[in-house]
Amino acid sequence: MLSVPLLQLDAGLTPPSRIRAGDAAADLPARLDVVIEPACRLLVPTGFAVAVPEGYCGLILPRSGLALKHGLTVLNTPGLIDSGYRGELQVILYNSGDEPVTIERGQRIAQLLILGVPDLAFVLVEELPASGDDRGGAGFGSSG
Repeated sequence: MLSVPLLQLDAGLTPPSRIRAGDAAADLPARLDVVIEPACRLLVPTGFAVAVPEGYCGLILPRSGLALKHGLTVLNTPGLIDSGYRGELQVILYNSGDEPVTIERGQRIAQLLILGVPDLAFVLVEELPASGDDRGGAGFGSSG
């Protein structure tokens, strides 16, 4: 099991956790009460900082229930937390709906997923090797 150091910046908030056994990500709370107007974005602090271990990254992802019920999403999905970052986790929420969305302190607003990052090096080549299928350079919409 991977241990991820978590710093609680606000003692009144419940620490991020996985809700169910087998869940991939931990829910992050809002540190403040906020209202996000339609077609607006807002940076919402979570009250927590993490030390993502070297060789890993954190990804901030939206919560599907907020997206479906309120049109609320994480604007820069996924938000990337590099292993060297030690500041408070904050979430850029965007309201794509037609009504203001009220977020209450402690409400779960996003998810934090920790993933391994392979050590890699980019190598300049004259030509790319063929892919395992016939896609090649076909891009957007090429698969139907």
